[in-house]
Amino acid sequence: PRAQQAQAPRTAHELAGVGSPLPGPRADGMPRAGYPNCRCHAAPPQLHGPYHQWTRKKDGKTATRILSAEQLADYGPWFDNHRRLRELITELEALSLAIAEADPRWTR
Repeated sequence: PRAQQAQAPRTAHELAGVGSPLPGPRADGMPRAGYPNCRCHAAPPQLHGPYHQWTRKKDGKTATRILSAEQLADYGPWFDNHRRLRELITELEALSLAIAEADPRWTR
């Protein structure tokens, strides 16, 4: 528990230093069209893209946006910040749980 008690403030401090987070996953894709005569169905196929997609929930529905290369360059670090934010929250929750579970007052 002492190690967790010492680590928790460090994790919380790192959490405070995370920059702007942008929620939702980012994916890159090379999709095929729905037209059988399209070049993407040829042999060998010449796929479309790459397309950079950002998907998230908005008002309970899935919202997908296609990012330009410039937007990807601007917002890419924000996606990384969100991933790091989630990792740190999970770590802080685990540390807090370990501290609470080690409390001797639970044995009363």
